[in-house]
Amino acid sequence: MEQQIYKGKLTQFHWLKIAKKEDLTKNTFSLELEIPENLKEIFTFEAGQFVSIKFKSHGEEIINDYSMTSAPYEQKISLGIKVGSTDGATSQLYENYQVGDDLLVSVPNGRFTLISKPSEFRTIVGFAGGIGITPILSHFKNILHNEPRTRLFLFFGNKNSEELIYRELLDNLARQYNNRLHIFYFYSQEKTPDRFFYGRLDAKKLNLIINQILHLDDTDEEATIWDAVDEVLICGKGEMIKTLANACYHHGIRKANIHFELFEEFNDDIYPVEIESPLIENVQIDFKMLGKKYQAELPNNREKILQQLLVQNFPVPYSCKSGICGSCECTLEEGEVELLENEYLTEKEEAQGKILACMSIAKTKKIKLNFDFN
Repeated sequence: MEQQIYKGKLTQFHWLKIAKKEDLTKNTFSLELEIPENLKEIFTFEAGQFVSIKFKSHGEEIINDYSMTSAPYEQKISLGIKVGSTDGATSQLYENYQVGDDLLVSVPNGRFTLISKPSEFRTIVGFAGGIGITPILSHFKNILHNEPRTRLFLFFGNKNSEELIYRELLDNLARQYNNRLHIFYFYSQEKTPDRFFYGRLDAKKLNLIINQILHLDDTDEEATIWDAVDEVLICGKGEMIKTLANACYHHGIRKANIHFELFEEFNDDIYPVEIESPLIENVQIDFKMLGKKYQAELPNNREKILQQLLVQNFPVPYSCKSGICGSCECTLEEGEVELLENEYLTEKEEAQGKILACMSIAKTKKIKLNFDFN
């Protein structure tokens, strides 16, 4: 075991052996990691989670997050990984590590999860873009296995059919669960016989999907399939998540039922910020991180706390700046803040004084934060 500061938190990494490695498309591959008996308990995970892998790239140590495609019942960790560029870190992971090699892997993490409801009739819709299929695949396998009454609809966007990963696996699942799983493929750079499936997954496309695919509901003649949707899962690039999350919300899905996972740094708010607070100038911030104490003065409360601290070059933890990843979670020990949007913290955590620095603006002239609550 090794310990490492990652995203401002002390993280434990364990050595795991690569049990299987497979090419998926020309720029994606899968890894299966072997979990020794003595580590099985700490490597239990929920569908939709990820692990962080520490490896060498061009002589430097790199840590990257990769979502699991395996479901918990499979009792293994399988990852789907995209090689962004030939000189990028992930290309080094692909070229330099083979079956039998050991990798340093963190315990499973992430909150792109759902509560299992095996006795309920549910309708769950997934939107995936490219490699964003990985955690949704984990979810769908898990739901099909554990929830016999849940039906699933997957809308999967790629540039072209050559880049579509897990096609065979998805089609096999659709055949096996043909009355419960319905999959639709979309291509943004490849003409399709039916123009409906040409183009990006965006607000306009969602409108067409609701009207032409999720319309008539065999189980309820008075309603549409879209009316019955209980949960929405979205995973892909930031702009796709923002567009689809807002479109789903405007089409009647509660924000609490729209779940998303981001695969890149994204600095925009997912939903429009509608709260306006009175102007406060010269805000004093005291904060503790990794055992050290810091002091800062923010010009005012017009910008969020994390973003202002980053401008002043403080080493505060962050990954997305959009309230999705939870890297900037901290405890508010003094003062008041307005939490503009929260897609990460539970009600219990909020009641305990936890906030997301990237989504908070100051409501008092003095704020005290602690990033070392673990």
